Amino acid sequence: MTTAAAAAPAAGKMPRQIPYIIGNEACERFSFYGMRNILVQFLASSVLLAYLPEADRQGMAKDVFHTFVIGVYFFPLLGGWLSDRFFGKYNTVLWFSLIYCAGHACLALFENDRNGFYTGLFLIALGSGGIKPLVVSFCGDQFDQSNKHKAKLVFDAFYWTINFGSFFASLLMPIFLREYGPAVAFGIPGALMFVATLIFWAGRKKYVRVPPASSDPDSFLHVARTALLARAPGQGRPGLAVAASGGMLAIGALLLIPKLGFVICACLALGLIIAFGGMGASMQLKRARGRHPDAAVDGVRAVLRILIVFALTTPFWSLFDQKASTWVLQGNQMVMPHDQWWWPSFLVRDAAQMQALNPALVMLLIPFNNLVLYPALRRMGFDPTPLRRMGAGIAFSGIAWIFAGIIQLGIDGGDPVSLAWQILPYALLTFGEILVSATALEFAYSQAPAAMKGVIMAFWYLAVTFGNVWVLLTNTGVRNETVISHIASTGLSENAFLMFFFAGFAFLTALAFAAYARRYPMQDNYRVA
Repeated sequence: MTTAAAAAPAAGKMPRQIPYIIGNEACERFSFYGMRNILVQFLASSVLLAYLPEADRQGMAKDVFHTFVIGVYFFPLLGGWLSDRFFGKYNTVLWFSLIYCAGHACLALFENDRNGFYTGLFLIALGSGGIKPLVVSFCGDQFDQSNKHKAKLVFDAFYWTINFGSFFASLLMPIFLREYGPAVAFGIPGALMFVATLIFWAGRKKYVRVPPASSDPDSFLHVARTALLARAPGQGRPGLAVAASGGMLAIGALLLIPKLGFVICACLALGLIIAFGGMGASMQLKRARGRHPDAAVDGVRAVLRILIVFALTTPFWSLFDQKASTWVLQGNQMVMPHDQWWWPSFLVRDAAQMQALNPALVMLLIPFNNLVLYPALRRMGFDPTPLRRMGAGIAFSGIAWIFAGIIQLGIDGGDPVSLAWQILPYALLTFGEILVSATALEFAYSQAPAAMKGVIMAFWYLAVTFGNVWVLLTNTGVRNETVISHIASTGLSENAFLMFFFAGFAFLTALAFAAYARRYPMQDNYRVA
């Protein structure tokens, strides 16, 4: 195994292995977004959902899409745990990439077979989710204290490259789906995933590989368990009682499976265990001192603080991921402005292609923010810290959905509405994404203790899972007759009501995020050279 010392670059220089990681990520992201961004469009018109009444197919297509996204961002827990405890980041990424390739093959081969196609979605969720927390942290492992100042440039370049792949996938895959059918449209992303795996494998002799902490007695879970179970003279164990109540509530959530479905209930149960278990451990964490090193106990406290930040970003993801479902379906109700001289009619012919705006704007806005906006704000005396950026990004997502709701009001009014109007909410949502997601890549790595970087990245991606759970819960809620009657009494359509509802959800969260960010103590956990 290549050790950190053997592969370390000259002090202060850019690691020479970074291009392999960036190249792998560009191809993998093309592969992922290539299939993801045509999934709702394909399902809504495919034979896979032909058993449903036509009026219900769009709703089911959205449910399948968000369930798939939940899986993609749930399996990072598994990948992060296997990496940190047993196999290390490199081996885990390589093996899950092969599962990922098999999933793409299933989509291309089983376009008319529901079981085969859904198996492919499961394998892609498992493979993509398994590597998702590791590639970013593996990239961070290539840096140390001597060149950590270059890490921000690479994290931004990393995010820029993700969107480079996403741009071409979003623009081209709807064309291939329309012109050549689903076998080709899903087959091309599969080929790119195979290329991504080869690129990653090609750099194997150059990487810094931080060994897994396979038998660490002072790991996060060990310290948290000690804190919950330890007794103090003359004191009870209120933290353990809180954690136990979370377990009871989780059991209650699982009992709702017949009503809400397995995915929603399992995610709610997991969230309750994490939330109440974290609160209970925090209440008694000082009891772990003496039984574990102070550094390990302080590391657990740092992780618990990070989890609160992550939890407060979940509403952002409930808005962001609907651009590939709700906004695509809204775009299908709008008029393509082929009569406008500036509209690229030769290329953009499907509402799903509007998603290409998101990565295109990311590639423009990241350098604009770093070179123009952030320096200007600093000259004005305002420091755009990571937490300030993330809070503002949540608020911008709410503004984007206000405009999406206004567009929906126009559609509901019966007049033709140009698809070009979607440019504005896409631009606002993308700006919010850069402030939240691109910033979080740097934030999550810098705040995580060394032994838990893979797992903490997995928790970051779990925030996306819960964002999509909110979407499924909301979609389930509006199928209730009482809720439908209430929405009707507002004079708004169901789509418009939900858009304004999600906007309000984001604004309330942005306020809560700002309040917590004021008290958050920043850490510096880059590897020592």
